Formats: sequence, C-alpha cells, structure tokens
Amino acid sequence: MISAHPHLTSLPYRPDIDGLRAIAVMSVVIFHAFPSWMPGGFIGVDVFFVVSGFLISSIIFENLQNGTFGFTQFYARRIRRIFPALLVVLGAILVFGWFALLADEYSTLVKHIAAGAGFVSNFVLWNEVSYFDHAAETKPLLHLWSLAIEEQFYILWPLLLWGAWKLKINFLALATALAVLSFVLNMSGVQQDLTAAFYSPQTRFWELLCGSMLACLRRHRTLAASASIISALGGSLLTYGFWSFSSATRFPGTWAVVPVAGAALVILAGPNAWINRVILSNKAVVWIGLISFPIYLWHWPVLAFANIIESADPGAAIKACAIALSIALAWLTCKLVERPLRYGEYGRFKTVGLSLSMAVVAAVAFIAWNQRILPPTAEKWLAQSDQIGWELPVASEEQRAACNQRFPQRGEIVKTLPSDNFCVAQNAKEPEVLLIGDSLNLSLYPGLSQYDDLNVMVLAASSAVPFYNVLTAEEGDTARAKNYQLTNQALDYAVSNDNIRVVVLAAIRVTGIAAQAPGFKITDVTNASDNDAQRVFVRAMRDTLQRLQAAGKRVVYVMPNPRLSYEIKSCLGGARPFTLTDNGTTCTRPLNDAFDDTMAYRAWVNEVLQQFPEVVVFDAFAPFCDEKQCYGALNGQVLYRDRAHLSVNGSRLVAPHLHELLVKMLRS
Repeated sequence: MISAHPHLTSLPYRPDIDGLRAIAVMSVVIFHAFPSWMPGGFIGVDVFFVVSGFLISSIIFENLQNGTFGFTQFYARRIRRIFPALLVVLGAILVFGWFALLADEYSTLVKHIAAGAGFVSNFVLWNEVSYFDHAAETKPLLHLWSLAIEEQFYILWPLLLWGAWKLKINFLALATALAVLSFVLNMSGVQQDLTAAFYSPQTRFWELLCGSMLACLRRHRTLAASASIISALGGSLLTYGFWSFSSATRFPGTWAVVPVAGAALVILAGPNAWINRVILSNKAVVWIGLISFPIYLWHWPVLAFANIIESADPGAAIKACAIALSIALAWLTCKLVERPLRYGEYGRFKTVGLSLSMAVVAAVAFIAWNQRILPPTAEKWLAQSDQIGWELPVASEEQRAACNQRFPQRGEIVKTLPSDNFCVAQNAKEPEVLLIGDSLNLSLYPGLSQYDDLNVMVLAASSAVPFYNVLTAEEGDTARAKNYQLTNQALDYAVSNDNIRVVVLAAIRVTGIAAQAPGFKITDVTNASDNDAQRVFVRAMRDTLQRLQAAGKRVVYVMPNPRLSYEIKSCLGGARPFTLTDNGTTCTRPLNDAFDDTMAYRAWVNEVLQQFPEVVVFDAFAPFCDEKQCYGALNGQVLYRDRAHLSVNGSRLVAPHLHELLVKMLRS
C-alpha cells in the first residue's frame, strides 16, 4: 500500500554520478564555446537524459516498493530541485535583456522565457525553425529544449509507473517496450523530419527510458571484477562521441546510441569501478557535478548575450570569461538560492511559493510578448529596422497574382511546400527576363523592378539550386524536400515560353555546400546514391544550360554577393545599447576573407562554364567591395537583411550593374 501521507525515501549517494554529470555539462559548455575543441560535445545532453532517467526511476521504484510513494511529494521535490535556479536565470535574463537587446530580440526573448517557464521550449523552438529563422547563437534560451523534454518525462513517467504498480505490470518490461517504441519513432523521425526528431519528446524519451531500465536492474548482483571493464567501455564510447561526432552528424538517429550506451555502461558499472572511483569521484569533478544544473542554465545565455552584443563571434578571450562567469554564477545560485530552497524546513510553503513565482514569470513574459512591450531601445530600433526587412514595396498583390496567372502550375506545387517560395511579376506584360533560383534571386528583384524598360518575373524556391532535379534542403527538412519540383517547373516554363529571352540563374545556399558547411547537402533526385556534391552540381548545371541554350535562351549566371561575418544589426547606427569591444562594429569584412568563402563554389561553376562560353557571368560580389574590404553598410544605408541576404538597399546597389547588362543582352 502507498501511505496516505508518504515521505519519499532517498537513494544512497553515488559521487560517480555527479562526476558523470560534470563530464556531461562541461562537454556541452566546451562545444558551445569552442566547438572545434570538442565537436561532439553536444552529446552531453544525451548523457544527462540517461542520468535523469536512472535517478528519477530509481526513486520511484524504491518508494513504490516501500509503500512511500506519493505524487504530491514527488512533484514537490521536482519543483524544489528545478525551479529555484531556473527562476533566477529567467529573471536575470528578463531584466538584462530589457537593457541589452533590440526590440525584435527582446520580443523573441520574452516568448522563450514564457516557453521555458512553461516547459514547452522544445515545441516553441521546433515551430520556429525556418530558412529565415534567427541563428541559434542569438537565442539565449535555446538550451531549455532539453529541460522541457525532461520535465515532460517527469510528468508522464510516474503516472505510468504508478499504473503499472497497481496492475502488477513488470517495470522492466514496461520501460523496455516504451524505449523500443520511442527508438523506432526516433529512427523513422530522422528520415522524415530531422528537426522534429531532435525536439520531439516521443523521439527522445528512449534515452531517459534507458536510464529507467538501469534503475530496474540496480538491485541485481554487482558486477565485481567486470565492473571496471564495463566502465572503461562506456567511457570509450563517450570519448569516441565527443571527438568523432560534429554538428554535421545526423542526430539523434542511430548515432545517439553511442552516448546513451556509454552513459548507461558507466552507471551500470557501479561506484567501485576504477574510472568511477578514481576519476568520476574526484572531489573537483564532483564539485562541478553538484552545480552542473545551474552551470547548464547559465552558460548558454551568457555566451549568447556576448554573441548578440558583439554582433559577431566574441572571440576566445570573451568566451573564456563567459565560461568562468557561468561557473561563478552557478556556484552562487546553488549556494544562495538552490540549496536553501531545496532543503530545510517549510517545504510546503517553499513549493507553493516557487510554483507561484514561476507562474508569475511565465505570465509577465507572455504578456510582454503578446502586448509587444518593448525595451528603451525600441524607438531607435523601430526607426531603422525597415532597412533590414525584405520590404519588397513593388511586390503588390496584383503583381503576385499576375505571376501566378502566368505560372498556374505553381499553385498545385506549393500546396505541399513552405510559404517562402516566391512568384512575382513586374507588370502585366509577358516577361522578357526570368529569374530562377533561391532567395538570392528574390533579393535581386526589388532593385531591378525600378526599371520600366525590363519586364521581369521571379520564380524563387527557398534553398533551391536553379538546375533540373537537384535538391538542396537541410537533412530532415521535409518542408523543402520537394522544392526542386518548383524549380523544374520554372525551368520548363522558361524553355517553353517564347517571350522569355534571358534567364537569370542564381543560388546562394550552394556556396555553403561547396565550402562543406554543415547542415545542407545537395542531392540528384534521379540518382540519390551519388553523394559527391561537386559531381552532382556540375552534372546538373551542365544539363540545365544545355536545355536552356537548345531552347534559344540567353543565360546570365549570378555569382553571389559577399557573406558577412557579423550580424547586420550592428550597422544600425546607435540602435545597439552597448558592446563589449569594437569587434564587428565597423560593418566591413576583409575582401580576402569574404572571397575565400566563395572560392570552392566558383571553382565548381567555372568547371562548367568553360564548356559554355555563351553564358554571361554577373558577379554580385563586386558592388559591395573595394580593393581591401567588403561593406555591410554604405552612406548610412544597411545593405543586408542578415549575414547573407540583401536588403532592399543592397538590391538597389546591385541593380544598375545588372540592369545595364540585361538591357545590352535584350538589344543585341
């Protein structure tokens, strides 16, 4: 029987588990600050999942068997364990952001604070993922997705275990069955939607459930002589993951087994295994483990704020200081807030007070987001923010409708595609110039549309290369997995329409693929087994140019504009409240550095263009650069909307050069 007024019993303390927590948190911290030092450090989160599943399940099993389990006591413990440090961090960020962030940044922040206080950050972040989403390093509460998944597990798992106890269902069988189901969902999820698989609780619960399975086995015989071998094997798996994985690893998927198995083996080995006893139970390591939760909470906001304020990578010295500050704040949080509220008398009042405080933080943040309550920087920011929007003042509904009327097949395709695909026509006349490609072509349009002597139409698909049968979506991005269909139809439209004399092809995303940037890949949909990005690109470009020239079309190929190394917001004069250094505030990038980003891509293009001398190359790089540097802003005008895409001002800077070229081609 479960007692009417249970008092939960505690487990014997294992310092090696705190040591494992220390390894997990420091791997995440190092990955976030210096990813090249430990490219797979993100798997520390998976280690946390296993540890959490083990400890929580052990507590529940022990108390169910002793008849001392009670939901009120269980959740009260969770509140006193999680809420104190989280409240301090959320409150500090809410206040600091008010003075340090721009209007749009603060609006996003308060939304994330509300989500963090409600433990739904994973769902909010999942829904925010898009091509034009803010970079991860500018979201100070991005890391709370993992805490949300843990809390969702803490809500569901005790209910299931209590039901299993009542129905006399074997705990190990239940945990194993659910872990297998969750793992299967994880495996199918990474194939269908990698983002969903990353943030979804159902595709992550198996990691916590592996810890639960360990908890079921913890009363079995000890491992004795084999313990050290098992622990060493677990440590080897973690070491392999820390330095063999990277942000390009398709994760979670099968690879997540490595950190989960590694952590499980270390825990299974027990406190007497050599690694557990000598390394993980070392006092310095255990000290880090004891404050690992507040370290995790503090480190990412501190790093993110440094990145935001600097509008660029803050540099090694600032990052090192950020790590030291995070550890110091974590220790103070633990000593002054977490321990006094977690332990001692008046537990019920503390629980109620913490719950009400978290509700207040969530409500305040939600109201600030919903009512657009903005910080003091808002006036300056809003006065200038239109410079970095897409704006597209010439793209009226009539011009969009005119494009859709000429290209009706688009309507059927985009029913299954994201909204960031664009069909815009300059006027009601039949187009002479057709722009096909990704968002680079779209950003060229506002400038070109100023000229009445061109009849321009744009068919742009997000992340699309302007070639036949080529897919360039991020792995697992099902939303853009069919964008190539729109590009195929656009090319067919160009080939079959006699009014179209010049076809302009442009793509900016593929520059990152050529430079082997993680995340995106290029695929030939007619031969998906070919993983050589350059071969796929060259073959598709050659085939597309042959078809266009066979149809009598003249082709302009656009080389992309420079990519910035800083956030363009730093170029809005006086809008940023303060900076830590002068880093990233000059709105320039050295010419050689900017050009190096495109060298691999230019080599791919030139390999093909040697066979097509009739193709005219327009280099969008030149208008932004002089002999020494490239500019993100000129004469008080911001030329970009983010690090890669042009603003309307940038489009108008390029337009005269491209317009002159197109007019000559149409008249010749």
